Amino acid sequence: MLQIEENVSLKNFNTFGIEAKARYFVEISREEELAELFIDPQWHKTERLILGGGSNLLLVTDFSGLVIRMNIRGIEHRINHDTVFVEAGAGEVWNDLVNYCVDHNFAGMENLSLIPGSVGASPIQNIGAYGVELKDVFESCHAFEIATGQIKIFNKDGCKFGYRESVFKSALKGQYIITSVKFRLSARPKLNLSYGAIEQELNSRGISAPTIKDVSQVVSAIRVSKLPDPSTIGNSGSFFKNPVIAAAQFEGIVKDYLAISNYPAGEGFIKLAAGWLIEQCGWKGKTVGRTGTWKNQALVLVNHGGATGQEIYDLSSQIIDSVYTKFGVTLEREVNIIR
Repeated sequence: MLQIEENVSLKNFNTFGIEAKARYFVEISREEELAELFIDPQWHKTERLILGGGSNLLLVTDFSGLVIRMNIRGIEHRINHDTVFVEAGAGEVWNDLVNYCVDHNFAGMENLSLIPGSVGASPIQNIGAYGVELKDVFESCHAFEIATGQIKIFNKDGCKFGYRESVFKSALKGQYIITSVKFRLSARPKLNLSYGAIEQELNSRGISAPTIKDVSQVVSAIRVSKLPDPSTIGNSGSFFKNPVIAAAQFEGIVKDYLAISNYPAGEGFIKLAAGWLIEQCGWKGKTVGRTGTWKNQALVLVNHGGATGQEIYDLSSQIIDSVYTKFGVTLEREVNIIR
């Protein structure tokens, strides 16, 4: 029997460590429990928040609706010649899944090591790091359709992946709850070392023929050096998306800022490093009241202790304004704002 709790603190369920309350709260451990939950018409009419690891959201206020915490566990795999299919429950910790794959020598996820969050959130956000995105290893996902109570399978095309985007954040937002995700990996590693930081770290360790475990360890080390541990200081990792601008606009900017960090983003477009833009505006390591930016990475906003979600949101607004004033580029928040 499902237990619906009332007035539950969400402080331990978001990596910012923000104190906010959920009017109603339920934990889902099995796919069938979602159908049981939505038999009650009350939950069809109530505002909902699907919660995984709580690493990609900012709670600006209390949540007056129903928080559904996905805790469906389990990882299994099937090998077909050189192709490996790995399926994981939505409630699995993302990095636990990556470690599972690395330990079994299943290649493809190693560049995504140490990204915070849950498996269920990974396709919604199309998470990515160091030259690899979720869509590169995605096979399909099971999703519960709230309106009908049916489970639907989405393939890669059906998810309409974009940069930190998917159909679950746009056309189908709020209509489905992901219950499990299947990945297509390889038993024959083809390493992606295209991001210079990976090669530099491998060279510094004297590794000339890296394994997927080497890449995973190097990526983890780089992330640890740049990003704060949420158990020590509240944060949600990268707070802003790297902006993509037209090549013509970039040509205007690079005349004044020759050192600007940039990457090709398809014909006629350039991706800029949001962290670099923010740092040039003097924000790196800056403290503002109980909030601030991380000393090693300006892209990360932090809760120094006791900050409200509104305080962090206000800081992000100041940063957006200053970057636009200096560069004419509008930053977009990557985290899910709950207000």
